[in-house]
Amino acid sequence: MTDTELIELTKAYVALSNSHRVDLIMPMFAAGARYNSTSVGDHRGRAAIADMIHGFNKKFPDVHWQTTNYSCTDHRVSFDFTMTATDAATGNSLERSGVEQFEFTADGSIKNITVKVG
Repeated sequence: MTDTELIELTKAYVALSNSHRVDLIMPMFAAGARYNSTSVGDHRGRAAIADMIHGFNKKFPDVHWQTTNYSCTDHRVSFDFTMTATDAATGNSLERSGVEQFEFTADGSIKNITVKVG
C-alpha cells in the first residue's frame, strides 16, 4: 500500500473511533495486533483490544479526537492528537494531547498502535 493509502486508512480509523463504531474498527486489526498506550496500558489480540475500546467508550461516552500532522514512513503512520471527553462516572472533563503511531502489515491491516500521551 502507498503512504497516502495508509494515511487514509488511519484517518478512517479515527473517524470510526469518533463515531464509536467498534464493530467497524475491529476488522481493521491483524489477528495478533497490539495496542499500547501510556494511559490505557498494553493489550494484545483483537479480543483484548475490543474489550479495552468498549470499556473506554463506556467511561468516556463523548470522547472525541482531533488529529493533525499525519506522516508515513515504512508502513508506520504517525499523527498528533488532542482528545476531549467527559468521565461518565464523575462528570469531569478531560483533555489529553499526544502522538499516536499505527504500524501496518503489507496488506494494510493494523499490526500495532502506540499512543504516547503528554
